[in-house]
Amino acid sequence: MIEQDWVHGFIGGLMIGGAAALYLLVNGRIMGASGILGGLLDGTERGLWAERLSFLAALILVPVLIVPLYTVVDTHLTQNWAVIVAGGLLTGIGTRLANGCTSGHGVCGISRLAPRGIVSTVFYILAGGLTVALFRHVLGVI
Repeated sequence: MIEQDWVHGFIGGLMIGGAAALYLLVNGRIMGASGILGGLLDGTERGLWAERLSFLAALILVPVLIVPLYTVVDTHLTQNWAVIVAGGLLTGIGTRLANGCTSGHGVCGISRLAPRGIVSTVFYILAGGLTVALFRHVLGVI
């Protein structure tokens, strides 16, 4: 039997790409989750707070709504809370330093052939791979 997990990733990718295209077509802006959250937290573009808040609410609520469709959800997430918190903080810092996240640079930047998006994506994929190798094979914490 062929493993079918790739189908979920494929469907998720189509959903993210479709959402990014729809967001760009409707709003005329790039769908970058870190930029949307950052703008809400730092108060820039105050006139867009309802749009930003609804986007973030949907980002949280949609996975909650589809949970009943799955009997088992196995994320392979570590039980080490220090690693989870450190990963979240480092991801947040990295997205602010890179002026964007995977949805902004990886999905929207690459699809528009933006050099900044392409270069950023290459570097965060490399950094992610090196981080996993370090934490798994050298430090043994994941």
